[in-house]
Amino acid sequence: MDDKLNVTYLTIGGYIEVNKYRFLYFFLILALYILIILSNSIIVYLIWRHENLHEPMYVFIAALSVNSLLYSTAILPKFLIDFLSDKRIISYQACLFQYFLFYTLGGAEFLLLAAMAYDRYVSICKPLLYPTIMTKRTVTILLFLAWFLSGSQVAVSVVISSNQKLCQFTLKTIFCNNSVFKLHCKTSRVNSIYGIIVLTNILALPVLFIFFTYAKILLITYRSSKDLRKKAAETCLPHVLVLVSFSVLCVYNIITARVDLNFPKVVHLIMSLQVVLYNPLLNPIIYGAKMKEINRHLRKLFCHVKESQYN
Repeated sequence: MDDKLNVTYLTIGGYIEVNKYRFLYFFLILALYILIILSNSIIVYLIWRHENLHEPMYVFIAALSVNSLLYSTAILPKFLIDFLSDKRIISYQACLFQYFLFYTLGGAEFLLLAAMAYDRYVSICKPLLYPTIMTKRTVTILLFLAWFLSGSQVAVSVVISSNQKLCQFTLKTIFCNNSVFKLHCKTSRVNSIYGIIVLTNILALPVLFIFFTYAKILLITYRSSKDLRKKAAETCLPHVLVLVSFSVLCVYNIITARVDLNFPKVVHLIMSLQVVLYNPLLNPIIYGAKMKEINRHLRKLFCHVKESQYN
């Protein structure tokens, strides 16, 4: 506690000592972060640049890429600074802000994926109504709700936590997640119940909606033509891969933040980093490789870059 400034500082205790390999690991994580920025920025640029990609499905993909950029930026810059520092601390206020960004953007990811599932359902199952249902206004509302619903609910949890007295000042993680509740002198029953409600709203319900939507799509395409089944597979498979990978990592993060598991510190470190790195790296690869139109524009862009270098 800094009495002069009335600021409470927390020690981030989830790091392991890597000694002489510190700079190697630092540059490796930095390279991955730069790759996240470049790959997601390219996807956003391609969708913004080409009019034939101004369809709802691609707009949602661009939104996912923007969300991935913000998600990794909420954690990685601070992580890289702490990795080379001997004094790894963060103010309680900054910790709550990082907590807010982490769960807001994580929840927005699931809500954006749910919006994409709805778009695919309308496109494949009700193609004649698609232009009248998935208008620009509908897409804008869905994008707004994805971030607003997630952020507004997480904000309430932050306000409740900000009024709690701290009895411990060392986090056992590398960034601020639900483990911040373990620092409180008393476990807040209100916050625990509210946390379950938020988790249901921004994770469980979107995932259930996505599975229900895809079950309907599979049922309809199974009875339809081969071309429709192929279209459904091409557009839905990347979506499923992103959903499954992100869900598994989020469930791990929630369980370890709430329950004391006897995993080695190095395992916690690697898994925590995967939560932040895996999806922001995976999204542009999956959508760039599997979505035909994006892949076509991506190859054109690289060919143009190569020609420019030779000229």
